[in-house]
Amino acid sequence: MTVQDIAQDYLTTGRLTALPDGHFIDGKACPASNRKMESFDPARAEAFAEFSLGSEEDMDRAIAAAETAARHWRQVTPAERCRVLNEVARVFRANADRLAVIEVVDSGKTLAEAMGDVQSSARLFEYYAGAADKLDGRSVNLGSAYTAFTVREPVGVTGHIIPWNYPTSTFARGVAPALAAGCSVVAKPAETTPFTALVMAELLAEAGVPDGLVNVVTGLGSDVGAQMAQDPRIKQLTFTGSVTTGVNVARMAAPNVTRLTLELGGKSPLIAFEDADPEKVADGAYWAIFSNSGQICSAGSRLILHSAIRDEVLSILTERAGKIKTAHGLTGPDMGAINSELHLSRIKAHVDAAKARGANILTGGDVTTDQNTGKGWFFQPTVIADLEPDDPAVQEEIFGPVLSVQNFETEDEAIALANGTEFGLIASVYTRDTGRSMRVAHAMDCGQVSVNDYWAGGLELPFGGNKKSGYGREKGWEGLDAYTKVKAITISNAS
Repeated sequence: MTVQDIAQDYLTTGRLTALPDGHFIDGKACPASNRKMESFDPARAEAFAEFSLGSEEDMDRAIAAAETAARHWRQVTPAERCRVLNEVARVFRANADRLAVIEVVDSGKTLAEAMGDVQSSARLFEYYAGAADKLDGRSVNLGSAYTAFTVREPVGVTGHIIPWNYPTSTFARGVAPALAAGCSVVAKPAETTPFTALVMAELLAEAGVPDGLVNVVTGLGSDVGAQMAQDPRIKQLTFTGSVTTGVNVARMAAPNVTRLTLELGGKSPLIAFEDADPEKVADGAYWAIFSNSGQICSAGSRLILHSAIRDEVLSILTERAGKIKTAHGLTGPDMGAINSELHLSRIKAHVDAAKARGANILTGGDVTTDQNTGKGWFFQPTVIADLEPDDPAVQEEIFGPVLSVQNFETEDEAIALANGTEFGLIASVYTRDTGRSMRVAHAMDCGQVSVNDYWAGGLELPFGGNKKSGYGREKGWEGLDAYTKVKAITISNAS
């Protein structure tokens, strides 16, 4: 079946065929427990399936299976790991249509966005397949009396708490480097997007990943997620989500001194100077905030404009935003749904509060529905202009299609505004002045900066934040650091 066939079948029946039922532990699907929870299609605001709420026993079995598998996998030659990971990429691509439709229905995003996620997931496995046999140590010169060198060893069992906004690609960006480094995996997907991780685990097994090496337990974060964070057998824990939950995860992991990678919130700025092309700035801002309905940690949620180009940029941007079509992601809209009714209410509360403060809302500002069916959880593309630095719409992560606009006159002012939140994930600078772009890029307190193109770069570059956006890096060569530990070995050359 083509992706169009799979999509049309779902739109007609409201059901996806052959969805996993239960967990995936020790290389096989486990029977569903009696404790279940409904999974909703955000674009219809209707349940389409049920999934299992994992128990303490389920998580214990998953971690035990991962422990056993890790002991074997670390002994497998790097060349063999490389071969297996490349096969995973091939299997993912062969099943891309099914995976993408499941992600659309589970998360609410558009089919084009979901297809991009699946392809990037396959690419992540290819990238780290190429790294598996290049994780070398180094020799250290201590003089003729000693021979000294370092080795990089796998940390062991790794835990992965997967967010709901990018369930497919976030799974891959943690699991691929973990396997390349010789580690095993226990993953807990978000309760609003449980299915892609389960399907991906099945596909990993199909590709030849040994039993027990990748395990998935679905359920509530307060139950199985918290249990994972507190288990001493987990040697590295990777979490993507809100600051509040990330702090709680760190607190739970602290007694075991578990290694952590935290990718948390963002309020990322796009700075446009007076010499920037207004059309290019408006296009960059459009994609930076309205992709995935703004539900992206690294979304460009703050547009910081020089007053000389403010009016022209906002005129172009608001005209485009006003034409955005919101509908079910399988029907080819410009923008998909908000992931849950609860999150939709949070976005609305933020914007309603801005209205109450007298904010200058140029477009949008309210909930809406699928323009074809009148159903679903959607929010209008929204632009709020001329905000002061301390305004909550500037300082707080809204995590929706809501753009906060600030104005500036000088370079120093732009830098101060850009750095003026508790977050530090990414930033973008639009200017024709190369020297200025470098000065501003170096002045940004964040993990990534792009120039004249928001989200420039790719999975080959490290990704992560500063300040309350978290710590540690994923993707790129640096993404392997979390899953390896360095050991120094020194040999006396004395006879």
